[in-house]
Amino acid sequence: MSFVNYHTKEINCKIVYYGPGLGGKTTNIQYVYQKTSGENKGQIISLNTENERTLFFDFLPLDLGNIRGFKTRFHLYTVPGQVFYEASRKLILRGVDGIIFVADSQVEKMEANIESLEGLKKNLREQGYDIDKLPIVMQWNKRDLPNTTPEEEMQKELNKWNFPSFSATAMSGKGVFDSLKAVSKMVLMNLRGGLTKREENGNYL
Repeated sequence: MSFVNYHTKEINCKIVYYGPGLGGKTTNIQYVYQKTSGENKGQIISLNTENERTLFFDFLPLDLGNIRGFKTRFHLYTVPGQVFYEASRKLILRGVDGIIFVADSQVEKMEANIESLEGLKKNLREQGYDIDKLPIVMQWNKRDLPNTTPEEEMQKELNKWNFPSFSATAMSGKGVFDSLKAVSKMVLMNLRGGLTKREENGNYL
């Protein structure tokens, strides 16, 4: 649920990286942070758990334009992947505008991918979200490893909605910004649609 800051003339959007533990969510967000110019990003915040970190930072992309004179600021979050951090994942999903599901391409990780995706559907449903209507991108990460599941099979097992999907190697940055730009544009399309409805009802920004 986007938040409009009239003082700074910014629309704040929340994008969450979701997926199994150690699948590459943190690597994605660290790569984006490293490649985003300093004046356009906030500080990266790390909440350390026993096995995995939850990261957060916000940034103003330069090439996505604005809406009605408002800039869009994206807040990027990762969720802890381990099952016993379920409460944390639910909390981080609250108010989400878009999701990048980072799947681990290794053959032996398919079950963990499926379990994580089922958890995502359940957590969204409990918070009143319809997974079919949310901007979601699927990222097939770790494609550089030798023991990877074919992408066609990953599509079949994990992407029955036919969400946009990207092959990625987050360690080198391959597919990282492709995934982020795709979900960001979907979020902006939703925002523009919502603003049009507001105008039709006589409510203007």
